[in-house]
Amino acid sequence: MTRRLAEVARKVGVSEATVSRVLNDKPGVSESTRAAVLTALDVLGYERPTQLRGERARLVGLVLPELQNPIFPAFAEVVGGALAQQGFTPVLCTQTAGGVSEADYVDLLLQQHVSGVVFFGGLYAQADSPHDHYDRLAERGLPTVLLNAAIEDLDFPRVSCDDAVAVEQAVGHLVSLGHRRIGMVLGPPDHVPSRRKLAAGRTAAERAGLELPDSSVERALFSLEGGQAAATRLLNQGVTAIVCASDPLALGAVRAARRRGMSVPDDVSVVGYDDSSFMTCTDPPLTTVRQPIEAMGRAAVELLAGEIAGVRVTHDELLFEPELVVRRSTGPAPARG
Repeated sequence: MTRRLAEVARKVGVSEATVSRVLNDKPGVSESTRAAVLTALDVLGYERPTQLRGERARLVGLVLPELQNPIFPAFAEVVGGALAQQGFTPVLCTQTAGGVSEADYVDLLLQQHVSGVVFFGGLYAQADSPHDHYDRLAERGLPTVLLNAAIEDLDFPRVSCDDAVAVEQAVGHLVSLGHRRIGMVLGPPDHVPSRRKLAAGRTAAERAGLELPDSSVERALFSLEGGQAAATRLLNQGVTAIVCASDPLALGAVRAARRRGMSVPDDVSVVGYDDSSFMTCTDPPLTTVRQPIEAMGRAAVELLAGEIAGVRVTHDELLFEPELVVRRSTGPAPARG
């Protein structure tokens, strides 16, 4: 007990006597200090006293599918900063292959009495994945916000980049450069954002008098290696341009072209999606569709803070418009014959 008092006091910067008053639910402590002590208990892994366990901590879980794709740390930085401004402490939960799952993190966050959860590109975006852990969040009434497209039957606030507009911009750009054989590298068939991108790609192609047959659409895991394998198959089909569902996929496509002795963009043009960190530093710098992560992250926190405060916020999906950023990985379609 003495060690716990000392650790919490040191963490918060108050006396052990003050910590003791909070733990014993005594008066004479400001609300901000009281909240800080309870948050420190949670962060340090100590159980709250029984009489305080019903209260939610000023902690918010940030559940990410991975950290290798730079877009997820970028979103976490924006959301974490906005949460801190509102007096919340973000708790980063990153899934690992064969390790802690999204469902495990939900159980852990519920045990910690967090105030809310923000998910980034989680299993809610995959129609064929298990979704029982979202039901647990809904049953508990825990404020939850989902970033980017989700399956239809989850009643949470959602903040998304407009996938359809993103693909319309990418395809329109390539058509303007004279490309007639355009391929796409997307996520798995049950991935909701990829479904939206495919539908928009087909509409944009049709509008330009082109076709986007199944043979011009490849599926991949969201990784550089996945992009390379999928792009290799598209290059075998003779496409002159490739639209990818993420920047790592696009970098994989560039590598696939290089491995075949092809030049980007002289022989094939490549468009990414996200405009994540260092895309200006790649060779060539990547043309990509930028997600407005600052605006999206702040909107997610506003929705979450409203739900935590007991205000009914919209559960309709908020769509944010992306921006095509043209760099040197796209160019005029190569002359044939």
